[in-house]
Amino acid sequence: MHFFGSTDPETRTLDKQFIFSKELVMRTRKRPPTHPGRILKNHHLDPLSMTITDLSDILGVSRKTMSKVVNERGSITPDMALRLSRAFDTSPELWLNLQKNYDLWHASQNSKDWKRVQPIKMTNQVHAST
Repeated sequence: MHFFGSTDPETRTLDKQFIFSKELVMRTRKRPPTHPGRILKNHHLDPLSMTITDLSDILGVSRKTMSKVVNERGSITPDMALRLSRAFDTSPELWLNLQKNYDLWHASQNSKDWKRVQPIKMTNQVHAST
């Protein structure tokens, strides 16, 4: 049972979340999102003529860790996102969203098991927690 067109503010919020989440699942990209390491290299390191070693020293991380990210073999962690955002005057959310989009696309392509999960049907009753 769904609640489209409901006048209840809480239900309308659920409607919007349902529609939004359904749209995300239904929208598929044919091309994978760019890895954040490639963006880091092409938009920050190369224009500044900065090396991986230079950046690792500035960020206070090992060269190996930075190399993994830049060469698309490592992920942007929350800690790395904070460091990159400070160094390049961006937001940590930018870096985390780039990583999230990359990871979600690859997860959706590499495994089809998640498509067998059936949606949970919502009821009219809201259960109070005890």
